[in-house]
Amino acid sequence: MLDETTIAAIADDLANAEKNRSKIGLLTAKYPDMTVEDSYAVQNEWRRRGEASGRRLIGHKIGLTSKPMQQATGISEPDYGAIFADQVYDTGSVIDHSQYSGVRVEVELAFVLKDELRGPDISLIDVLRATEYVVPALEVLSSRIEMEGRTIVDTISDNAALGAMVLGGNPVVVDAVDLRRVGALLYRNESVEDSGLAAAVLDHPARGIVWLANKLAEHGDVLQAGETVLAGSFTRPMWVSPGDTVHADYGDLGVITCRFE
Repeated sequence: MLDETTIAAIADDLANAEKNRSKIGLLTAKYPDMTVEDSYAVQNEWRRRGEASGRRLIGHKIGLTSKPMQQATGISEPDYGAIFADQVYDTGSVIDHSQYSGVRVEVELAFVLKDELRGPDISLIDVLRATEYVVPALEVLSSRIEMEGRTIVDTISDNAALGAMVLGGNPVVVDAVDLRRVGALLYRNESVEDSGLAAAVLDHPARGIVWLANKLAEHGDVLQAGETVLAGSFTRPMWVSPGDTVHADYGDLGVITCRFE
């Protein structure tokens, strides 16, 4: 594994890239022996620095859980990242495009937990019992590492490319709808760009939470009561530019709208 000095240096490079709205080169090119555990160590250093500066952790995101996302990135296994309170927007928000790099939007469901989920051996039923409600969400992706040729090591180190989360729509309890069949139409400037069903996420969006709770256990971490968890996208990432309006129609679960300027 990489030593602590190297991990801190990578975290410094990523912090500078985020500050300057730029990208660094592929970590896998600079550190060819870098492992998945190394990349989570980098991410944990990023999270530690955030919390030390006063940022409040409110949840996690899960990435690369659906075939569309895996095909779009060339990566075949999920990853996860941390979400801070200052990364959350409400539907109807105007978002400053310039604070992110490589800006794309994905359609997801967010699970809000009422109970702790402590792995290993968390099951789908455990997740459904621990969920207070599910709400539609958009994820805004931002890349601090070059995108061409990225591997799972690069994406994890980059906090799974999280930029922000937009929450909206109608919260529902898990037994009020068939979560597998929740669908959405994704619009950019009044044109439909993509659509999908939540079943594209590991056959059931709650299975992403199962994976995350058990993966966190490997790192000595848990999902806390009250956390919001982005379960993974069921559409391909959609590029957005300044001036674009994004609208996601989830049918009975409501809509999310935001504009980038």
